Amino acid sequence: MSHRMTKCLVASCLLGAAWLAGCSAAREDPAKAGLPGGGGPQGSITPEQSSPPLAQCEPPPEGSPTPGGRDDMDVIGDDDVAPAPPSIGADIPLTYFGPPPSSVQPELVGPVQLLKAGQLDTAAGTITLPLYRGQVGAQPVWFVLTDTTDLGNAQALGLNHSAKLHYANNGGNSVRIGRFEMDASVTFDRGLVDFSPERRVVPGAPPDFFPPSVAQPGAVGDAGYSPLVLIENAGFHVYNAPIVAGNVTADELNAWCTGSPDYARVHDKVVRICPQEGTVTLSLTPGFSFAKPVLYLSMDANTELAAAMEGVTLAPGLGDVPVGRDDSAFSAVERIFAFVNGPSGRGNPQRQGFNSALAGEGGPLNVLGGIPTVATDYSPLWDLNLGEWTQDAISKGYRSRLTEEFAILGFAQRGFVTGPGGMPYGSTGIIINCPIVHRFL
Repeated sequence: MSHRMTKCLVASCLLGAAWLAGCSAAREDPAKAGLPGGGGPQGSITPEQSSPPLAQCEPPPEGSPTPGGRDDMDVIGDDDVAPAPPSIGADIPLTYFGPPPSSVQPELVGPVQLLKAGQLDTAAGTITLPLYRGQVGAQPVWFVLTDTTDLGNAQALGLNHSAKLHYANNGGNSVRIGRFEMDASVTFDRGLVDFSPERRVVPGAPPDFFPPSVAQPGAVGDAGYSPLVLIENAGFHVYNAPIVAGNVTADELNAWCTGSPDYARVHDKVVRICPQEGTVTLSLTPGFSFAKPVLYLSMDANTELAAAMEGVTLAPGLGDVPVGRDDSAFSAVERIFAFVNGPSGRGNPQRQGFNSALAGEGGPLNVLGGIPTVATDYSPLWDLNLGEWTQDAISKGYRSRLTEEFAILGFAQRGFVTGPGGMPYGSTGIIINCPIVHRFL
């Protein structure tokens, strides 16, 4: 039986992927709500369509669950990240402007789809990727491919190249072993995911909504599960291959080719899944990287708190990947930067952070480190650096939305941003698997 959104819920994605603040039963008829999955191509969302103000909602009772499944308010139609057209302030209309420089050279300013393996819909905030079949023992699993250490195959398949993923294969459960079969499926040596738990996220007491008082993930991998796999008969390269459905047949999945999947059977980011077409459509998350607005795909995390708030799979194997080493030799991670207590207020152009997101004002708008075309140190494994603005910084009016790594590090260096509760600034030990998909500028 499909999970349904039947109460007004207020939740946030720890890293920006799964925020919601709406009152809706939209899973049964998303077209009526103007939500992803209904209305326009792939449920197109315009910037004017946003989640209802918190005041219009009935607050969730203490202990009330968020539903399993993707958050219906996890949309990209958000003025917070949409770039303004270049015609603003000019004496000519937009039609007089030439193509973006990025169409000539990807490293220049302009939009670039980085994960080219699928069809991107920026209006709906989704990407449709090839759906691959595999097995763990006798149990069928379904997965996608997003990143690889194999440069040639990354270019050929439209995947992100990440040389850093080689360093994740350091023993433990961080990387599974896989073998591709004659029927093009992949047999994994271990790692299953249970999609049946009911996801629950209950915000903390205002004004400090973070951390939530309840955070229970809706998809739980076993001790051997990691999204990473080393294909032993294909050059021993590492692939990022997160599971999106498990213990379910192709015929059962084909019932959801047009949407409304059962989130007790599939990943919470799935909008629609269709083995007969060989595709799965997944919802994306807005954020920034070096002041460029971006979209990324959040799939797994190594802690219950992160997995619940993110609306992703708890992947215990990622806990065996060392953190805190950033761009040094043998580091498999890159950093992602988030704030506990950034500026708040719906419509505030400086709005950012977990408290704001949990209050139902929008996504937390986190900041990624290096991504392809901008830096050479990209990894889909993001090491969370969580910051808190000090009272001194707030009193002096320094608190603002930050969108670039070194600006954040500068505020931390000067003592205006610390770790939560005044702790030293740095890694929280949380890893999130968030492949980059698109940059707007």
